[in-house]
Amino acid sequence: MPTAIAVTSDDLVLPAPDRHTPGAALMHPPEQHDLESALAGTSALLERHGHLVALVPPWLPRSTVQRLHTVRAILETDRIALLDIDLPPLGTALLARQLRQLSVCDFSPGIIASAARLLSHYIYAGALLGSVAKLDRVRVPVGLGSHARSWSPSAQFAVLAHPTPHLAKLGASGGGRGGAHGGSQRAGSQHGGSRSGSPGGSRGSSYGAAPVLPAGPDFATHLTFARGQLASDWVAAELGPAWQVQGVMENPLPAASPAWWGTPKLVEFAAGIPDLSVLYQLVASVRREQCRWCGLELIGDRCGFCAAPLTAPPPSAATPANTGRSRP
Repeated sequence: MPTAIAVTSDDLVLPAPDRHTPGAALMHPPEQHDLESALAGTSALLERHGHLVALVPPWLPRSTVQRLHTVRAILETDRIALLDIDLPPLGTALLARQLRQLSVCDFSPGIIASAARLLSHYIYAGALLGSVAKLDRVRVPVGLGSHARSWSPSAQFAVLAHPTPHLAKLGASGGGRGGAHGGSQRAGSQHGGSRSGSPGGSRGSSYGAAPVLPAGPDFATHLTFARGQLASDWVAAELGPAWQVQGVMENPLPAASPAWWGTPKLVEFAAGIPDLSVLYQLVASVRREQCRWCGLELIGDRCGFCAAPLTAPPPSAATPANTGRSRP
């Protein structure tokens, strides 16, 4: 059986792209399942699949994270990987689906777990927001001008949280036009409406300038979006074509999205590689190593199961060097 890929709520399970992709396992929060049920369910997953890889984003409630670690500790198993993945909710769901796709390939559980960090770099996650007044400054820098303009009832903002933070104010209809894929071209001046060109590395548009759409991926992607309380077709009608995506799919909004983005007035989106053959080649092209602690295969610089680094840390500077002389 393939390695089980687990998420913490069913709204993070995107539809399978084909009949070969397995579903995701659910690690229920404490308010839904008691500890005894969680232990029994996890034990059954390990017996059936051998190994379990669970995504643990930082926006999960502390009680849910504690439950995951408690279950792993009580079972005293090294076959559960709890991966810290810092993506918005819809981006997390997209990454989980990619791992589900890879789980049916001939990769070992250690490779599947450590591939999550690699694949997350190729996910473009953002949202169209009606307000950035409560957007966390750590996630996306928000200037005072954007904060002030976000109080306007017609304001809309294109925000990219990953892989590179970007914020641009759009027109009242959410209409920034122009290419946002590949090279750079300057946008014309703004007179009422919004007209944008391809990004040239800017983190956002300055006051009075035309909005610059977030830089899109330079590889083939599909775009998934989910509507909150914002009536706009901008993501599918303008961002998708500007990013030259190969397909667009709408999905229900994850329950955690309004809190993550700081407003229920949003349309969240995430673009990623849809093709299993491309995902496979991407992971297979990375040099494989053996974890010096648990012995599992890994790619990158850290084991997904035991979190041990690939190489031993340097000796502490406080440790006296061995001079080779005997003590008197």
